[in-house]
Amino acid sequence: MPLDPQAKALLDAIELSGAPPLNAYKPTEARAVYDQANEQVRGNPPDPAAVEEIFIPGPGGEMKAWLYRPSDEAALPVLVFFHGGGYTIVSLQSHDCVCRALCVEAQCIVISVDYRLALEHKYPAAADDAWAATQWVAPNAESLGGDPSRIAVGGDSADGNLAAVVSLQAKEAGGPQIAFQLLIYPGTEMGCSFESHQTFDAGYRLTKELIAWFYEHYFSPEDDLNHWRASPLNADDFSGLPPSIYIISRL
Repeated sequence: MPLDPQAKALLDAIELSGAPPLNAYKPTEARAVYDQANEQVRGNPPDPAAVEEIFIPGPGGEMKAWLYRPSDEAALPVLVFFHGGGYTIVSLQSHDCVCRALCVEAQCIVISVDYRLALEHKYPAAADDAWAATQWVAPNAESLGGDPSRIAVGGDSADGNLAAVVSLQAKEAGGPQIAFQLLIYPGTEMGCSFESHQTFDAGYRLTKELIAWFYEHYFSPEDDLNHWRASPLNADDFSGLPPSIYIISRL
């Protein structure tokens, strides 16, 4: 099956530009390059009723977050969102369009969390921050205009991983209660053992080399990548988890 025409057009444009892969840069440089590229394809995202900056306590200090509000209504659903980027790159700004669309189209409050990135902060810093953010949102949801009984977690790619990890951790801890998971092409198994890792290891920007670059910066040699906090697909029991939408890239 061929690529979606829009996806193919984007890949072709990147190829024609001669832009080097992200793993050709240092992490700090790659972040700037990625954010600049996202600005070029930003388009015209919808406008929520309000966007504000908030701060959430975390294990490494306060985390900045952007809160998107679709209206002035009370008791709205709340999505705690973690942006993708291999735990190493990407920012609140790069996923601003995504969060605006989710907020307006789903009519929910979106809280986009600026968790700690590698290389500066190794595993499990991102997972710890995602968990801390969710634990903070739950008791504060009502004061933010949200419904404490309708708190969801979500993210794309590596941070679909974080959302899945948070759901497992909430189940293990007996709360907070997660109502829903939005898992957008999540990385759920860090061993890269599936056939797709070999079939699509080149030519689609997220190459085998780039994945290895992400892992090198976030994980340390002594880390157990089979543990469910790294690879949530390896959890022993998936019963009792919240319902989810699992979105995959279409080839």
